[in-house]
Amino acid sequence: MVTVKGSRGGSHIGRTFVKFSKIKQHIYSKIASGEWPENHPVSSENALATQFKVSRMTARRALQELADEGLVIRSKGSGTYVAPLKSQTSFMAIRNIADEIRARQHDYEAHVHLLKQVPASLQVAEQLQVEPETPVFFSVITHLENGLPAQVEERYVNPVVAKDYLKQDFRQITPHEYLSAVAPLTEASHQIEAVTPNAHVCEWLELSKPEPCLRIVRRTWSDTGVVTYAVLTHPGSRFVLGGHLTFKA
Repeated sequence: MVTVKGSRGGSHIGRTFVKFSKIKQHIYSKIASGEWPENHPVSSENALATQFKVSRMTARRALQELADEGLVIRSKGSGTYVAPLKSQTSFMAIRNIADEIRARQHDYEAHVHLLKQVPASLQVAEQLQVEPETPVFFSVITHLENGLPAQVEERYVNPVVAKDYLKQDFRQITPHEYLSAVAPLTEASHQIEAVTPNAHVCEWLELSKPEPCLRIVRRTWSDTGVVTYAVLTHPGSRFVLGGHLTFKA
């Protein structure tokens, strides 16, 4: 947890996060539009620092996160380049969990634990590309398969692109369905890790004691900007991650 004392210091950190996010969005846009095709050179740390009026360290962090997401490749001595399209393709499809469960001929239901407006923390502000303390929407929902919790979804939503989010009945429609209708997905990023759940997640997943869980941290974009920042936690004993790939000569 980061504690910032004094409004001046907090404002400075917030501005740095916003500029850092703008660098990433600038590069995302260049790649998405096709202006920078695969293997195209990406602006250097020095050039980005000058263009966005930030430190070289901030520019370096933006490029490193893009490399971690697989969108660019960094080569010491020769610079940074747009990754080949195959490397950029996510191995995970963005699917509606209700559809996945029903496709298995299983019963789906949702428990809504929280649905409210909250001030954006520094981390959430960075992920949604808004100023810290900006009001954003927050929901916590457990998705159940045949009566057993299969996923806890903790989601922050940008009100600018989904203004009626808090008015939805997420027992009848999933956030994915609503957001796909009002802000069609154009881009997404994932981070996946194994975690030990905290007490709240254990309660929401109805775990009698902590067990290994799979956590997916996801950001999604539409044409209007970042839509959501979501943390999806699955109990290891009730979840299998898989997929099917077809290779063509």
